[in-house]
Order: sequence, then C-alpha cells, then structure tokens
Amino acid sequence: MAEVTATKARPKHLNLMQIRMPLPAYVSILHRVSGAGLFLFLGGLIWLLDASLGTREQYAAFTGVIGFTLAGIPIVKLILLGLLWSFLHHFCAGIRFLLLDVHVGIELASARASAFAVFGVSLVMTLVLGGALW
Repeated sequence: MAEVTATKARPKHLNLMQIRMPLPAYVSILHRVSGAGLFLFLGGLIWLLDASLGTREQYAAFTGVIGFTLAGIPIVKLILLGLLWSFLHHFCAGIRFLLLDVHVGIELASARASAFAVFGVSLVMTLVLGGALW
C-alpha cells in the first residue's frame, strides 16, 4: 500500500519584496550598510579632519565646505548628516551585537526590544547632533 503524503510545492525563487523580515534583520542589514558607507567615505572624513586642524587657509576652506553658518553647501551637510546617522547606528548596533555574542538579550522579546532601542537611540542621537550641524 502506497503512502500518500501531501507535499507543498516549493517556490522556485524568493521574492524579497514579499518576505516580511523581523526588526532585528533590518538592524543587521543596516549595520552592514552603515559600515560600508563609513568605509567608502573614510577618505573624505580624514580630509575634513585634516582641513579642520591645518592652517588658517585650510580651516577657511573647511568652513566653506561644511558651512557652520547658513551659507554652507546643503548637499555636504546632508551627506554629513547621513554619515552621522551611519556612525551612530553602526556604534549602537555594534554594542547590541557584542552583548548578543556574550548571550545577553538573546531571548526573542529582549532581542526585539534591543533592536527597537538601536533604532530609537541612533535616530534620537542623530537628531540632537544633526541639529548642531544645521
């Protein structure tokens, strides 16, 4: 007698736009994206640091680019705001991952809460420190 088993047809491809990922997955993905962004803009950030610590002419060029007044270049300020969020998110998520590595907060509820905290803390800190930038 043959056994009849109902097998579900497996999808041939995954549609990533239909999959609902949990909040910790977004934290993990954005941690990688923010790290890559920081790495790609590292040369520009080092140049800005060098210009801010150099001669008076270099500092004048630095303030012209950054524009601590309203006359600054808006796209540069927007990029710096994005890099500020990138750094703060990468920092907060890194602390979360270090705690997960030592088995602190690995339960489902606390993992979700810490992922929510990473988003909340990084966004609030970006708004506070970004307010000083603008």
